[in-house]
Amino acid sequence: MPHPWIPNSSPEIKKRMMEFLGINDIMELWNDVPSNLILREPPSVGRGRGLSEYEVVREMRKLASKNKVFREPPPFIGGGICYHYVPSLVKALASRAEFYTAYTPYQAEIAQGLLQAIFEYQSLMAELYGVDIVNASMYNGSTAAAEAVRMAVRVKRKRNRVLVAATAHPEIKEVIRTWVWGIGIKIEEFGDVSKGKVSAEDLKAKIGDGVAGVYIENPNFFGAIEDELRGIIEVAHEKGALAIVNSDPILLGVLEAPGRLGADIVVGDAQPLGLGLNYGGPSAGIFGIKNDRALLRQLPGRLIGATKTEDGKDLGFAMVLQTREQHIKRERATSNITTNSGLMAVMAAFYVSLLGATGLRRIGEAIAGRTAYALRRLKEAGIEAPSLRAHFLKQFPVRVSGDAEAVIKEALAHGVHVGPPLSRFFTNMRSECLVCVTEAHTREDIERLAEVLSRVGGGA
Repeated sequence: MPHPWIPNSSPEIKKRMMEFLGINDIMELWNDVPSNLILREPPSVGRGRGLSEYEVVREMRKLASKNKVFREPPPFIGGGICYHYVPSLVKALASRAEFYTAYTPYQAEIAQGLLQAIFEYQSLMAELYGVDIVNASMYNGSTAAAEAVRMAVRVKRKRNRVLVAATAHPEIKEVIRTWVWGIGIKIEEFGDVSKGKVSAEDLKAKIGDGVAGVYIENPNFFGAIEDELRGIIEVAHEKGALAIVNSDPILLGVLEAPGRLGADIVVGDAQPLGLGLNYGGPSAGIFGIKNDRALLRQLPGRLIGATKTEDGKDLGFAMVLQTREQHIKRERATSNITTNSGLMAVMAAFYVSLLGATGLRRIGEAIAGRTAYALRRLKEAGIEAPSLRAHFLKQFPVRVSGDAEAVIKEALAHGVHVGPPLSRFFTNMRSECLVCVTEAHTREDIERLAEVLSRVGGGA
C-alpha cells in the first residue's frame, strides 16, 4: 500500500522508477553502503505502527507538558541568549505570508518586496553599528564572528595571526577556532579573564608582526563594558591589523557604536531585537564594515542595493553582491554561509523600526538601571557581587555559596532561572554563575531573584 505521507510510494510507481533506472531491486541504490550498516528490517521505534493525527497530537502535548515555562518572573539566564520582550506587532508582521514563506531571494529582481525589506534591515543595522555597509545577515553572532576573523586574514595577506580578547564568549571562541581549523590561521588570546576586562596595554604586550585582526566584544562575556575599546582599536591600527568588534545591538542605544570608535568590522547577534529565545535559535548574524574597497571585495554573504528603474521614476532593488560557494565564485568563494537568515533579519528590522532611536535609548537606559539595582539588591541579600573593577550592563557574574550548578538547580525549584554556571567554561569558577536582567524584569522580579538566591546560595 502507498504511504499516505510519502510521495511516489505505491508499488506501481516504484516499479516504473526502477525500470527507468535499470535496476531490479531498490537496494541497488545503496550498494556502496557497507552491508553491515544496512537494516534488514524496520527499526523497532515508537509504537510499532503509524499513529493517527489525534494520537500524534496527544503524544506531542504530553511531551510539551514536561517543559517548564518561566514567566513570573521571566528567566534571568545569560551567556549570549537573554530574555527580552517581543512586541506583538513584530510577531504579527512576521506571520504575514509574504515574509513568513519567503526563504531568500534566489530570483532576486522579481522579489522586490523581500529585497526592500532586507535593504531596510541593512540600513538600520548600519546606522545602529555606525558603519557604512551591513550585509543581508549571517546565521548568528558566532558565525558572523568567525567569518570576520577569516575575512581579516584574507584582507591582510601574508598575516595569519588573529588576537582574541580573553574575555570574549568561550563558545564564540570555539566557533572561531573550528572555522579556521586547517587553513593556517593562528588564534591567540590577550588579556586576563580574572580581571573581567582587557586593556590596551594587554594588547600591546601581545601584538606584533603578522597580526591580521584583533577581536573583542563589548560588553564582553561577563557583561563588563570594555572601557578601553577605543584605545584597543587604535593599538590594532598602529600595527596594521583590522579591529573586529562584537556588540549587543540592543545596548547600542546607550553605548557608542563600534564603527564610530574606529572598528573596521562589526558583528553581533540580532536575537535581542524581537527574535525571542527560540530554544537557542534561529537567530541572525549582523555583519558590517566601513566603506573600504578591500573590505567590500571580501565581504561574506550577500548585499542588497537600491537603484532606479530605467525611466528613473521608481526605486528598484537588486542583489549587488553574492559570495556564496555554490555559484558565482565557486571554489574562490569568500564565505561558507550559503544563505541569509531572511525572516529573522526582517523581524529585527520590524523591531528597530517600531522602537526608533528614542525607544532603543530608553530600553538601554532601563537595562542599565535594572542591572545596577540587581547588583545592589543581591549584595544586600548576601550574594557576593563581582569585585572586578568594571561597569556591568545587562549581565554580570555572582559568587554563591557552594557549587553554582547545585544552587542553580535549587533556584529552579523555586521558580527562578539563573545561569549558566561559569564552571562550564572555566574550571576555577565553580561557585560563579551569570545573571542577566533586561527591560522585561520588574522591581518585584529582581526582589524575587535576590530572595531566592539568598535562600539557596547566600553566605558566600
